[in-house]
Amino acid sequence: MREKHFPFENKLHQKEETHHLILFNDDYHTFDEVIEALVYHCGHSEQQAEQCAWITHYRGKCTVKTGNYEQLKSMAIALLEEGLTVEIY
Repeated sequence: MREKHFPFENKLHQKEETHHLILFNDDYHTFDEVIEALVYHCGHSEQQAEQCAWITHYRGKCTVKTGNYEQLKSMAIALLEEGLTVEIY
């Protein structure tokens, strides 16, 4: 027996878009504060968090995490509560 595929199945998967959690440079927080927040709230390694901090410093922003909106929302709220400037795109 052939497996049935419904036309809406592919559209459901397309709606799960990938979003980006962007960290912006604020010239206020220290590198150590940013690194600590990324490790704690985003699950980064120390090295990954440091690289994100440097990219943010030199470029003004950095994508620190990608995923669906719901996954990133709690991370964004936690980073905002730390005083960091973030947005989800």
